[in-house]
Amino acid sequence: QVQLVESGGGLVQAGGSLRLSCTVSGRTSSNYHMGWFRQAPGKEREFVAVINWSGANKYYADSVKGRFTISRDNAKNTVYLQMNSLKPEDTAVYYCAADLVVSNPASNRRVDYENWGQGTQVTVSS
Repeated sequence: QVQLVESGGGLVQAGGSLRLSCTVSGRTSSNYHMGWFRQAPGKEREFVAVINWSGANKYYADSVKGRFTISRDNAKNTVYLQMNSLKPEDTAVYYCAADLVVSNPASNRRVDYENWGQGTQVTVSS
């Protein structure tokens, strides 16, 4: 059974940085795409960034492009989300998710992800 555990959330002032980590267990290989999503209070969960299984392809939501960077270390089964120039509107619970069907392109759709972490809170104060 695949398990995902996020860490690195917290409280930061606007303009600051945080790095989220997501460690995957229960898999013997790194053949999975990894996505980050977020959900603010009263809003639907939205796509933030995705990295394909090899790390060669990365895609970002327009709202975070140029500020956030997704990366992965397959030797550690860990995916990272480096968040810079944070804004109050980035406040949300951040979730990592794994898409095990690597024959498909890396996706920005929630329905394509079979496994999810429990989420980590990111709060950006103004």
